[in-house]
Amino acid sequence: MNMALQGSLLDQVDEIGLRPLDGAIRRIPLTRGAWLDLRPGWLTGADELFARLTQGGSAGVGWRAERRQMYDREVATPRLLRFYHQHETLPDPVLTQARSALSAHYADELGEPFTTAGMCLYRDGRDSVAWHGDRIGRSSTQDTMIAIVSIGHPRTFAMRPVGGGASVRHTLGHGDLVVMGGSAQRTWEHAIPKTSKPVGPRISIQFRPYDVR
Repeated sequence: MNMALQGSLLDQVDEIGLRPLDGAIRRIPLTRGAWLDLRPGWLTGADELFARLTQGGSAGVGWRAERRQMYDREVATPRLLRFYHQHETLPDPVLTQARSALSAHYADELGEPFTTAGMCLYRDGRDSVAWHGDRIGRSSTQDTMIAIVSIGHPRTFAMRPVGGGASVRHTLGHGDLVVMGGSAQRTWEHAIPKTSKPVGPRISIQFRPYDVR
């Protein structure tokens, strides 16, 4: 797979790495016990990581398309996917480092480590994910956290309260980190909307605790 990406002038570094979390995260309180943390530019060398994850080589991500039932017909999921279970080796060492750093930073609040990693590849503005909460497993009844690192072309990340209300929107890309916490998966929904604007590809890397999907 070879995907063209417009690189960021703010991320012209050769070495892939992580910037500090302590003192650099902005927390946004939501309603009903939910909250959102933002850390722009957490991952450095994001364009290089994007290339590794999409151009084969040592990363070896087995991107796959999935199909789902939509009313009376089966349709293709509008993005490519790869999920890494707890004991699978992640496709780049920096992702293992990121998971460990997040587990250490949120240890007191979360009370357990992040264990799995899911990845979504949005090839262009037609690829998207509809409004939803990650409610498979313990997140259907318990507070939890989901941490997302965004690399590639910036896209709109939107959240809205379940049942209606004003939405919250942020543009994420080039190594930005967003963490949804508290009751966010039960009381709020999130989405990556489709767009008719000419946008390049993006990868979303999601870290979750055990038994949260």
